[in-house]
Amino acid sequence: MTIVKQADFIQSIQDALQYISYYHPADYIQALSAAYKLEQSPAAKDAIAQILTNSRMCAEGKRPICQDTGIVVAFVKVGMSVRLEGDLSLEEMVNEGVRRAYLLPENKLRASIVNDPAGTRKNTKDNTPAVTHVELVHGDKVEVKIAAKGGGSENKAKLAMLNPNDSIVDWILETVPTMGAGWCPPGMLGIGIGGSAEKAMILAKESLMQPINMHELKAKSQNKEKLNRIEELRLEIYDKVNNLGIGAQGLGGLTTVLDVKILDYPTHSASLPVAIIPNCAATRHIHFMLDGTGAAELALPDLSIYPDVHWAPSAQAKRVNLESLTKVDIANWQAGETLLLSGKILTGRDSAHKRIAAMLAKGEKLPVDFTNRFIYYVGPVDAVRDEVVGPAGPTTATRMDSYSEIMLGQTGLLGSIGKAERGDEALVVIAKHKSVYLMAVGGAAYLVSKAIKRSRVVAFADLGMEAIYEFEVVDMPVTVAVSATGESVHKTGPALWKEKIARHQAIEIHSVP
Repeated sequence: MTIVKQADFIQSIQDALQYISYYHPADYIQALSAAYKLEQSPAAKDAIAQILTNSRMCAEGKRPICQDTGIVVAFVKVGMSVRLEGDLSLEEMVNEGVRRAYLLPENKLRASIVNDPAGTRKNTKDNTPAVTHVELVHGDKVEVKIAAKGGGSENKAKLAMLNPNDSIVDWILETVPTMGAGWCPPGMLGIGIGGSAEKAMILAKESLMQPINMHELKAKSQNKEKLNRIEELRLEIYDKVNNLGIGAQGLGGLTTVLDVKILDYPTHSASLPVAIIPNCAATRHIHFMLDGTGAAELALPDLSIYPDVHWAPSAQAKRVNLESLTKVDIANWQAGETLLLSGKILTGRDSAHKRIAAMLAKGEKLPVDFTNRFIYYVGPVDAVRDEVVGPAGPTTATRMDSYSEIMLGQTGLLGSIGKAERGDEALVVIAKHKSVYLMAVGGAAYLVSKAIKRSRVVAFADLGMEAIYEFEVVDMPVTVAVSATGESVHKTGPALWKEKIARHQAIEIHSVP
């Protein structure tokens, strides 16, 4: 019988979560590097360059790849010849490892988990509890697959109970465009097929723990080797999703997904459950085994796998002084234009917006003046060492859409900064108030934080990372995602590249002798 000590299990969980906070899986870097070489869309290529540069910076500086350090999901398989030695349950051991990892002083991770989700939504402050799936299996080892899943991608999960004869591919092609860009493509699609509703979702999540190997599958297909049905589905979905032209960060381009993963399970004859869960640009997962000889040993990655990509601002980017900006100035900005912002910006996300709306409804004075200011949708990681602020990438802007009229109509706000698209109603409000929406790259949080030279909390300190900060930035890189006329690059970009891809494929077909 193998004895796995409680201390070794907890230490392994802690080490694994720290490891994946700053090391991308090698397969992801290699796949993203290949996508960078192939990409023809300037906006998408620039976004991928930021993600790759950010990833290398995090690996070298041991700081989080993304400010959203995720909800922890663990798949634990315990061999029936294993005895776990200790006074905690298995889930309690996982949670203790999470607690220690997220509160580690030298690389403190952002606590994002709230309890009482339908009520007070109070932050647990140590990112516990994790979501733990436990399975008792044959063997004398403990196998752990663990991930830190960001909220932006998790929120895009979809489940459908299809009819047995419905097309899985058609449903996926209808569904992926509705997911928007809040899941920070390019990433992976995890797909679960069969079982029951909850089983399909678990299968989709667990499939994301698999390595990226689409290049091997494509080579197998090109060599005319026989594919099984799941492999055929993976390849078909991969090609057809990329043909949608959504591209990196939803800006339009050749690569939307780097791989498609599928796990299936027998199901009821009347059912066809299908689930999709995407993994974002901050893909974070690791797999280790415990055999009773101590804590897991996690090998240091080989940083030579990184391509020679070192993002720098474009010479064509327009430098903007936020301190003297007016609506007259922003009226001339064009959708798709790149800017470098310098000056002071305010931050605020879900909880801050909710509180602002409540105060305005009561006629109360706001604690900060938003007149002619920009608000950045962000919840930063705490600073360590000599940092001004920790990684501080954007959160999904669409969650703030319902507050657009309040913020633009009642506070004097000039514009907003976030990631992903804005909804149709928000576009109307932005155009109505001649405002703009700027987009920072999701998945480049550490890179973005280097543009922040000063940081202080100015309101709602009790909200923790959701408090209102004032950042002083120098050359913060953004793209005009929505112009003052309401034109959105998240509409025009994918439409343009979908047409380009289709036209290119049509030419290829007609040129075949």
